[in-house]
Amino acid sequence: MGRGPSIEARKNASDAKRGKMFTKLIREIGVSARAGGGDPANNPRLRAAMDKALASNMSKDVIERAVKKATGELEGVEYEEVRYEGYAPGGVAVIVDCLTDNRVRTVADVRHAFSKCGGNMGTEGSVAFMFKRLGVLGYEGGDEEAITEAAIEAGADDVIVYPGDAIDVVTAPENIDAVKQAMEAAGLAPGYAEVTYRADNDVAVDADNAQQLHKLLGMLEDLDDVQNVYSNADLGDGG
Repeated sequence: MGRGPSIEARKNASDAKRGKMFTKLIREIGVSARAGGGDPANNPRLRAAMDKALASNMSKDVIERAVKKATGELEGVEYEEVRYEGYAPGGVAVIVDCLTDNRVRTVADVRHAFSKCGGNMGTEGSVAFMFKRLGVLGYEGGDEEAITEAAIEAGADDVIVYPGDAIDVVTAPENIDAVKQAMEAAGLAPGYAEVTYRADNDVAVDADNAQQLHKLLGMLEDLDDVQNVYSNADLGDGG
């Protein structure tokens, strides 16, 4: 019977994954601070990025250094926001949001992932119209009635209950901070709060295309320059 990966190998893999996540978080903090200033009290995007970093156990020193680099107090690399769009196998629409210091490298990496997995990159705007930008507060379990009542009081737009007790409170992006604060004041702090993109209509993916789709999404998410990947795939219970 073969042996599995050693403890050291598993730790190295975990450290590498954590490092990639921290790289993405630091870039988001930097771009947010550069765009809206280094004071999180007056910069909701920066505040959300810092909260996400703290929730991922990033130290305050690392976060503060990223902000200082972005605002010019320390020397750092400047990143720009770039979006790519395309189709995965089965007609699934995909949006790829990136932060990069080298557009040529990034577009080559993204195009390679699409091509290798049977997809095609599209032009700007070719799939983005199928998605809406939303603020989402996520709950794993909890009292559905209490969350719904508090969400209505907080001015949220919708409450979505999923099989397995997961609950999403949905709001306009510009209202996410106010809704989050109201939910916390009601004793219902969310597991996460983020501004994201969700498709108006999902596309069912058959077994023939599901494997290639998973491979494509995984390749894209593993790229250092990629911050977020959105799709309109409905993978059913196996997704």
